[in-house]
Amino acid sequence: MTTYFFVAASEKFLTVEEPLEEILKERTRNYEENNKEKDFWLLKNPSFLRASKFSDLSTKIPSPPAAVISTDKKFITFLKLRLEFVAVGEFEFPNAEISDPFKVE
Repeated sequence: MTTYFFVAASEKFLTVEEPLEEILKERTRNYEENNKEKDFWLLKNPSFLRASKFSDLSTKIPSPPAAVISTDKKFITFLKLRLEFVAVGEFEFPNAEISDPFKVE
C-alpha cells in the first residue's frame, strides 16, 4: 500500500492565483540535481476526489478542482502552510474506490 497526501483547491486558485508553478519548478530542479525520484504531481480535475471518503471535501472545492498529490507528507504540509486556502487529505492506494491515483476526468 502507498499513502498519498494531497492539497486540493479550485484549478484557478492553484494555477493562476498562487505561485504554485514556481514552487513545483524549484522542487523539480532540486530533485533532478540530487537524482531523487519525483514524488509529487499536479492533477487537474483528479478523479480520486469523487471517492465517497471525500464527498464533504469535494463539495467545498470550487469546480473545476485541482490537486497536488505526493507520497511526502512534509511537502504537502508545507504547501498547506504556504497556500493557506486549500483542502488537505490522504488516501491509501490501492483501494476499492480509487482505481488510479493519477486518473483525471
